[in-house]
Amino acid sequence: MTNSAGGAPHAEGQDPAGVADVTFAFSASGPTEKAARRATMRAANHLLARQHAEGWWKGPFRTDVSYDAHDLFLRYLLGVLDEGLATASGRWIRCQQGADGSWPLVFEGAGHLGTTIQAYVALRLAGDSPHEEHMLRCAAWVREQGGVAASQLTARVWLAMFGWWDWNDLPVVPPEIIVLPKWAPLNIYSFSAIMRVALVSLSIISAHRPVRPAPFSIDELFPTSDASVRRPTPATTSGWEKGFQHLNSAVRACCKSIPRPVRKTAMNACARWLLKRQERDGSWGACTPMTTWVILALHLHGCPSDHPVLKAAWGFLEDCVTWPENGMRALQTVHSPVWDTCLSSTALLDAGLATDHPALVKAADWLLTRQTDRPGDWAVRRPWLAPGGWSFQFHNQNYPDTDDTSEVILALRRVSSPSQKRIDEAVSRAARWCLGMQSRNGGWGAFDADNTSILPGKVPFFDFREFCADPPTADVTAHVVEMLAALGMERDPRTRRAVHWLLDQQEANGAWYGRWGVNHIYGTGCVVPALIAAGVPCGHVAVRRAVTWLTSTQNADGGWGEGWQSYADPTCTGHGPSTPSQTAWALLALLAAGEHDSATVRSGVHWLTEQQTDHGTWEEPHFTGTLVPEAVAVHYDYYRHVFPLMALGRYVLRKGH
Repeated sequence: MTNSAGGAPHAEGQDPAGVADVTFAFSASGPTEKAARRATMRAANHLLARQHAEGWWKGPFRTDVSYDAHDLFLRYLLGVLDEGLATASGRWIRCQQGADGSWPLVFEGAGHLGTTIQAYVALRLAGDSPHEEHMLRCAAWVREQGGVAASQLTARVWLAMFGWWDWNDLPVVPPEIIVLPKWAPLNIYSFSAIMRVALVSLSIISAHRPVRPAPFSIDELFPTSDASVRRPTPATTSGWEKGFQHLNSAVRACCKSIPRPVRKTAMNACARWLLKRQERDGSWGACTPMTTWVILALHLHGCPSDHPVLKAAWGFLEDCVTWPENGMRALQTVHSPVWDTCLSSTALLDAGLATDHPALVKAADWLLTRQTDRPGDWAVRRPWLAPGGWSFQFHNQNYPDTDDTSEVILALRRVSSPSQKRIDEAVSRAARWCLGMQSRNGGWGAFDADNTSILPGKVPFFDFREFCADPPTADVTAHVVEMLAALGMERDPRTRRAVHWLLDQQEANGAWYGRWGVNHIYGTGCVVPALIAAGVPCGHVAVRRAVTWLTSTQNADGGWGEGWQSYADPTCTGHGPSTPSQTAWALLALLAAGEHDSATVRSGVHWLTEQQTDHGTWEEPHFTGTLVPEAVAVHYDYYRHVFPLMALGRYVLRKGH
């Protein structure tokens, strides 16, 4: 495996120094314990062998193919689409197509209309004929779903740029939104961090209404009058949404009368806002979809193609390219080194690796270089708070998050390093920052404090509805609570408020909702260890209800799984094919709850040991991560490595936490 971010990890199979020094607290007696010990040793060796020479770990971060399509759309619209690049991207997009002709959001998932339409257009740009069998299947599927008119907003925005959709039929995003004061409803900071950059970029794009007609039509994606074609069922519209639709019509009418100097001033302000947030690696938010939108917006605003800002942005996109197979080009959504490194460090520590092992010391030293040292967008709500958090990626000063920060602290505090003073100072700064990011209700959101307005989810700018804001969530709050408890702050009033908030969030079935992982298994796997760490006894009614729910959802094979569709369909909660990461999350909760010797835990551990590969890891094609529930799923390559190792290590060492 190679990596464009600076070198390659050690070759798989390498036996790093010190692995044999892993020690255990008891002698394995039964077959399950012996198998778990062997599996833990092999997994630790495997993970150590994957560490980069600079100290970090990172695996591919995959979403659906829509962002690969956006990359081709951008290049075509700007007149820089290379035939060889389009062909290689087309191969990747084509190989992800489902048997019914559609493209899903997740492995083996149902087809997604917006993603499928974008994939189809990308393949047309790559040279595929509409008369080829796979394209005919796709077009027929799209028509059966209601065609382009029934697709998600993002798809229709791109189609408008090709001349296949009328800009007048899209929601208006006026660039004047940039001047709304921070206290005003629907100011840009009322949207979540992952929406904000796209919103500002889209305001410039929609003001210019660019159209570069493609050399082909997509009439085949529009339904006929054939009665056999299933029409889309109109979504129910709430009073709020109807109001915003009327408001959007009024805004569109008003935009026509805005004086040109006023509009120009607003667009200049949007461009300045974007330029101020470009990261060292040339990206925005260290994220390819955000960067794609900004490149297009700045180009339309008049930024020359050879400007250093755009050249750096194109460089970032190239750095995110991977080649899954020979001749296939895929675009990673982001790089995930901070998240992968802190979780890998924790997994190795859980496996019994010496706290002063060189791999852990090197990882800690690298993590110290990634701590943010200047205010980002979070400072709008917390102007008095000093920086100190960590973000997910290599370079992202603007958008650190409380989730990464908590997990980094949990890893750093367990490492014995010559840089101990630096670690202590960094942890202290980060803990103060996390505490300062607590929302008024006692919980934590990922990127902002008190970003809880429901209004952004009602406007017709995005298809993400309530996920356009960043309210506190159980999984993130649990990680912060676990971190505070590890620092000896379990009795701090702020921690206690968070614990009470978590207890209030438990659902009737005994589980917790997972915002950033699929889904209730993830949420429950985060919350139970945090509650126990914060002093909630194993016999507490909330903990026992969680144990009962996890036991009831265990699959017959001994593992756990939950499908992506559980975000939309409550009947799917806790149900799905067993996966290594989700099985590990369930085990982490059960072990924290004191269930080491239960038949449920033993069968889960047995499933993990039986599923381990000859290389010492696990295979997991399923998407168990989440960016936006119901809209953007994530496949974290390292989840199949780190979480099973954590669970097995804690089982072998008889640690619940």
